[in-house]
Amino acid sequence: MASLALHGATTQAAPPDANGGNQAMPHQVYELRQYTLHPGKRDTLIALFEDRFIEPLESDGMQVLAHFRDLDNADRFVWFRRFDDMPARGRALPAFYRKNPIWQKYRTDANATMRDSDNVLLLREAWPGSAFAAPTMRRPPVGAKPGSNAIVRVTPHALVNPVLDAFVGVFRHTLAPRAQDAGARLLATFVSEESANNFPPLPVRPEHVLVWVASFPDAAAYARYRAHLEADPRWSREVAPVLLQRLIWPADVHRLAPAARSLVQGHASD
Repeated sequence: MASLALHGATTQAAPPDANGGNQAMPHQVYELRQYTLHPGKRDTLIALFEDRFIEPLESDGMQVLAHFRDLDNADRFVWFRRFDDMPARGRALPAFYRKNPIWQKYRTDANATMRDSDNVLLLREAWPGSAFAAPTMRRPPVGAKPGSNAIVRVTPHALVNPVLDAFVGVFRHTLAPRAQDAGARLLATFVSEESANNFPPLPVRPEHVLVWVASFPDAAAYARYRAHLEADPRWSREVAPVLLQRLIWPADVHRLAPAARSLVQGHASD
């Protein structure tokens, strides 16, 4: 069977130091948070999130980059946030969850919507510049209505071993171009942040992952993308086997719709 060789260095992230930071140069870190909600409670949580929580979260030292409705699971809410580095994360999370008066006032209402809020991946950019681009638009105001027809696809790949530079290279130079040729617009690519979780009250999953985020103008464009890949013999013979050999389980694909106040709307300007 034909396959793609892994060429290049086999380096990975530097090990964490005793304070939960990384010995490598400081770098931004991200969380991908996926919440499973009680039936019928997603709109309640999104209203709280957009009306009450975004600005307080950001005032306490993090950026709320994107938040979505899962189009294939009516009880799932997905969002990304960014921190300047691990020490900044260690300051921002207790500032919000232990001290912020808005969270203290509304946390019971928010928590009442959730069945599980522990499905969280701690991430960093896969290569310099691979995270979400800086926003080019102002965040829509409180009370805004959803205005995007875009589909945003988030694909976490859970790997058997730590993410090596060689695998990132295969994704960057082979898998991503094939997806882009099929119609995907790559928004961001992340890999696991291997530093220790420096706010244990909020758990993170221990897997080694590569996560990529792509957008499509609408549902029809996404359907064409899927049809293109399914008909691509190189994808089925060479690209897919490279992934399957290295994954713990098949990719956990999420087809998402941007919420009204998300900075990422899936537009060409994102």
